[in-house]
Amino acid sequence: MIADVYIELKEGVTDPEGEATKKALRLLGFRNVKSVSSRKVFRIEIEAKSREEAEKEIEMMCKKLLVNPVIQRYRINWVEP
Repeated sequence: MIADVYIELKEGVTDPEGEATKKALRLLGFRNVKSVSSRKVFRIEIEAKSREEAEKEIEMMCKKLLVNPVIQRYRINWVEP
């Protein structure tokens, strides 16, 4: 099974990478850019007996390592083979 874990900043948290990218795009002449936000994606291939078991394990990965729950949120999307 393969899952993409999308991690993004929670609403109201400053995104310095997104702001710097927006500024750079505007300096390059892209004046219509209103906002830029950054995200991370981890593609995880996991062996499990069921999707539910795999999802529980990925949830634990997020809670223990991948996500800072104070400033980030995440979602899991399953990739069909």
